[in-house]
Amino acid sequence: MFKYYGKTAPYLFLLPAGIVLLLFFFIPFFHTIILSFQDYSNSIYAPNFAGLQNYINILHNPTFYKVMLNTIIYLIVAVPILAIIPLFLAILINQKIRGITLYKILIYLPVIVSIVVAAIAFKWLYAEQGILNYILNLFDINSIGWLSDPKYAIYSVILVTIWKGLGYYMMIYLAALMSVPKELYEACDIDGAGFFRKHLTVTVPHLMPTIALVTTISSISAMKIFAEIYVMTKGGPLNSTKTIVYYIYEKAFENLDLGYASAMAVILLVIVMVFSLVNILCFEKGKYKI
Repeated sequence: MFKYYGKTAPYLFLLPAGIVLLLFFFIPFFHTIILSFQDYSNSIYAPNFAGLQNYINILHNPTFYKVMLNTIIYLIVAVPILAIIPLFLAILINQKIRGITLYKILIYLPVIVSIVVAAIAFKWLYAEQGILNYILNLFDINSIGWLSDPKYAIYSVILVTIWKGLGYYMMIYLAALMSVPKELYEACDIDGAGFFRKHLTVTVPHLMPTIALVTTISSISAMKIFAEIYVMTKGGPLNSTKTIVYYIYEKAFENLDLGYASAMAVILLVIVMVFSLVNILCFEKGKYKI
């Protein structure tokens, strides 16, 4: 029946997705930008036009730089691990070994576990009288405040994110490994290349677009981390685990300062866009014409 619509047929197929994007992305996106120029400090029902004042206040707020530093720490620690270790796991899982399905299930299992459930479970592990401190005490090591000490808290939360994401990114790499020509591996075997050299010269170059994808996805996920922090630390202690998304939530829904929170959301959007562009330029500069 679509032959009667001619060149308009593709747009008819795209129309439902376009409506969903309009309702749940573009309208909220532009509304957030409008809110960022409003001042809700006096009344949430009758905001005043603030111009750029919200952005100026953010740039003069020490807490904003603290949460940005925490977000950067999240990026620096979590992203390289989530980009490299899943690739290594995918290469190992891709080998012909016994019980391969069981290994895939065990590694992927954390992905299907609810992040709230995972955060609560790790909170019990990290407790003052939890399993981790119990094991340390067995070796006469003093208990560590995994979530109560600012030196360890953010890294304890990062560990949950890494544990949750390893299996997900491993599956992405496994799917990409199927596109690597087996003839190249056979040529490496003939030339006497070892395991690591074979994958450094064949696998990694072929998977660079996938590595760029995983790096971009994990970076964006790290910058918008929320559930782990909300369940485990509430941003404490001393703001040591508070990231920009949690700070936006705190300002918007606890302090009801919607203008300030919206301005931070716009800043976060710009950072994510710049970071994604840098990843594309670094990993796929020959694929896209920019």
